[in-house]
Amino acid sequence: MTPSKLTPILSTVSAAALLTGCATYNQGADMDPIADAQAAQDYAPEIPQGTGYFASESALPFHAPDFTQISEADYVPAFEQGMAIQTAEVQAIIDNPAAPSFSNTIVALEQSGAMLGRVARTFFQVTGTNTTDGLDAINTEISPRLSAHGDSITLNPALFARVKAVYDNRAAMAMTVEDARLLETTYDSMVHAGALLTESEREQVKAINTQLSTLTTEFGQLARDAMADQPLIVDTRAELAGLSDADIDAAAAFAAEKGQPGKFAIALQNTTQQPLLPTLENRTTRERLFKLSHDRADGTNAVDTRDLIARIALLRAQKAALFGEADWASYTMYDRMAKQPKTALDFMEQMVPALAATQRREAEMLNAAIRADGGDFTVQPWDWYRYANRIKAEQFDLDEDAVMEYFQLERVLEDGIFEMAKELYGLSFERRSDIPVYHPDVWVYTVFEEDGSELGLFYFDPFQRPSKRGGAWMGNFVDQSDMTGNKPVIYNVLNIPKAAEGEVQLVSFDWVNTAFHEFGHAVHGLFADQRYESLSGTATARDFVEYPSQVHEMWATWPSILSNYAKHYETGETIPAEMIDRIEAASKFNQGYDFGEVVEAALLDMKWHALTPEEAQALVGNPDAVDAFERSSLTDLGLEIDLVPPRYRSTYFNHIFSSPAGYSAGYYSYLWTEMLDRDSRKWFRENGGLTRANGEHYRQTVLSRGGTMDYFQMFENFAGRQPNVQPMLEARGLTDSE
Repeated sequence: MTPSKLTPILSTVSAAALLTGCATYNQGADMDPIADAQAAQDYAPEIPQGTGYFASESALPFHAPDFTQISEADYVPAFEQGMAIQTAEVQAIIDNPAAPSFSNTIVALEQSGAMLGRVARTFFQVTGTNTTDGLDAINTEISPRLSAHGDSITLNPALFARVKAVYDNRAAMAMTVEDARLLETTYDSMVHAGALLTESEREQVKAINTQLSTLTTEFGQLARDAMADQPLIVDTRAELAGLSDADIDAAAAFAAEKGQPGKFAIALQNTTQQPLLPTLENRTTRERLFKLSHDRADGTNAVDTRDLIARIALLRAQKAALFGEADWASYTMYDRMAKQPKTALDFMEQMVPALAATQRREAEMLNAAIRADGGDFTVQPWDWYRYANRIKAEQFDLDEDAVMEYFQLERVLEDGIFEMAKELYGLSFERRSDIPVYHPDVWVYTVFEEDGSELGLFYFDPFQRPSKRGGAWMGNFVDQSDMTGNKPVIYNVLNIPKAAEGEVQLVSFDWVNTAFHEFGHAVHGLFADQRYESLSGTATARDFVEYPSQVHEMWATWPSILSNYAKHYETGETIPAEMIDRIEAASKFNQGYDFGEVVEAALLDMKWHALTPEEAQALVGNPDAVDAFERSSLTDLGLEIDLVPPRYRSTYFNHIFSSPAGYSAGYYSYLWTEMLDRDSRKWFRENGGLTRANGEHYRQTVLSRGGTMDYFQMFENFAGRQPNVQPMLEARGLTDSE
């Protein structure tokens, strides 16, 4: 997943409020350029100057943040100065006596907020990866203020009047494709924010936005606390039978860290299923671990986010109604590739019958395995992967632990991912020790083009820690822009359990795939080639941005790459080809769960955001109704959620509830972009696979285009055809085609 330009900044502040960059472009076929030039010459607004670290660009290479110079005390003053400066910059646009033009209005707005952008990009990455109580308090304080600041810009009638004047005159202007796209997205984002509403309606939108900012920030913090502060605690090593000695020792150390010396603790991860469940032999321990995960933040334990969810859903539905939309999904999907909720729902619901049948069929297989093992119980979610993995091991002769021994983290990155980037794109990487980082576990690399020129900077933050939110993501500390001359400074964040001190850092094949996935986001950002930051790199539609990252997962098992990095940590032996064949064959097994939990989460998201204000109001103050709504949303479709719960339950569904917009009505994007991904993999295989020519073609048609063009056209420019769902269904084993 990638927050990129969409978060933390543009999801915290209303769209277009923090657009940064710079440009000067003469426009206006029907305007008087001499009069405009004279007016501009006479017009010299005073803009306040910032002080402190964030007042100017960093002096480090690539303007990377200098974390040795940043303290928690710097953030609030920097946010306040940044907002004040941008407010003055916007007022200067409004007060400009020259007639509205592309350069003095659209580009000037794009230029505004440079300081605010710098502090926000740094602050929200640090709070996501290495937060403290102090940073959390700042986040709680500053988020509603940022929301209000954004609204003061996007809902400013005088500013919109200038933007609209330029937009209405666009047919008479000579613009580049990117100029036209910037004008269109600026206008559309202001309309979407409420610029065409009445004054009373705009005030209601502002109030809703402020409340959403507060509530979603609280949700994110509570969901993180429910994960970080409620580990499974057991009394004896025997209860952890099946885990390695190193894992048990790590559990003992973690328990001591949590104030329970002599006991053993297992940290929760962000998804409903937990990675250690298949290995644990003690069924009671498995059940306890699963239920801690599944029940977190639903009132079963110390944290309860159910009323927060209902209030967030209500506010979103009320906001959509102000715009005349039936529901939040209809309102928020205006700039998506799919455009309409019905398109996304039809796309997913067509898979449900086959998926539900697969879930029931696989459950019977697991029950047979349980009986063969002497068990007198039927499969439950905490048993599912233990027995699914056993069947997988028997059918495909696949031992997950044995597979893991071929994947050392540093080799995965430097000999796998970086080698892929070299073969496909001609890139090379140099480890840096002179760039300050926000945590000692972060690695930094300079990225070079094939000709030796510098492309950008890449941070890699691989390990799980209590101060980091769950999941994996990519983003920018510095955005690429031809106008500023800035090159991209990119980060990838994972949550791999860290090996005990002195142990070899091995990773599961799932984490290998995730690392390749996140690096797909990274090259999407690194190859950005845009004039304007707000269209740069991964600043694309929510249901397109995951596509390039998913495609890059295919190279994890590409023979020339695999043989370079997948070496046994003890013997140095390359992973056997037949083991990879078994991994790929096994990938179609257990789709009832693997695919089902994702489809369920995506459908749950859409159901929450199809509520009318009246329907949402009925849930507020009624946690039991929230539970009932969540359950009926999926069981009414025929899905087996008692056997296969969604990947995220509502109560810890950070993607959709931890920011004012986030991935709300957008989690389907992972499935939608998988369709694009699987069809693209087919293209690569049909055209020679991992070659420089193919890499360059993909870079030029997709990875370097940012948000500058229609996404269906972008895909067609790459593949020579519109996307087809069939390769995805085949890859998931949901069709008889081979």
